[in-house]
Amino acid sequence: MEKTRILILGGTSEARRLAEELATREDFDILLSLAGRTQAPAQQPVPVRIGGFGGAEGLASFLTGGGYHLLVDATHPFAERISANAAIAAERTGIDALALVRPEWVPEPGDHWHSVADIPAAIAALGPVPRRVFLATGRQGAHHAEVAPQHFYLVRSVDPVDPPLALADVDYVLDRGPFTLESEIDLMRKYRIDAVITKNSGGTAAYAKIEAARLLGIKVVVIARTPAAIMTSVETVEAALEAIDHFVSPAMKRGV
Repeated sequence: MEKTRILILGGTSEARRLAEELATREDFDILLSLAGRTQAPAQQPVPVRIGGFGGAEGLASFLTGGGYHLLVDATHPFAERISANAAIAAERTGIDALALVRPEWVPEPGDHWHSVADIPAAIAALGPVPRRVFLATGRQGAHHAEVAPQHFYLVRSVDPVDPPLALADVDYVLDRGPFTLESEIDLMRKYRIDAVITKNSGGTAAYAKIEAARLLGIKVVVIARTPAAIMTSVETVEAALEAIDHFVSPAMKRGV
């Protein structure tokens, strides 16, 4: 029986869960690709490749050269370049493609949100008066805080910010989600946080900081997503599994 070859572009908890489910299928041959931005990525349930492809053209060549039948983009909602390259590569090769995209967070009663387009706009939205800021956007882009040195910044990331920020009043927390509501409340109280900057990542692993800010009455500056690349998309791992079964042709399932 010919196996269906699937390339998953990962780096999210959803990608790991999807790979774990697909790994139990004998008719699938799964490869999970990680960008390599994290020094110590979480253990994965299927074979992994690490590193870029060289843009859309490189990804297209990888797909055709490897005989892949399906491409699944399960990257972070803010990995816009990777997602755009995936859409282009799928179109050029004619390979079926699916995007697994978490639903966005939406403000609820009690939230104090201010939506902006990017990290520089988020820093500007803090205003001139010194604040105590929880910068929860990861290490990439954290250097934008250097333009507003009047604030205190608590920077949380999986890997260290390198080089460290050129700021007099900054502290760092190295941690990987998921985070609990209790731990986020304790963290914000410990550092006397009065503003949070976060990307609208969606999902559950990082949502506790939104809940904590709501309960503590803290302002949240939310970086909005850009429009996603045009590709068939689903919002859950369960829906992705159903869609993948739909993509796989009956002939391939029979090994004809």
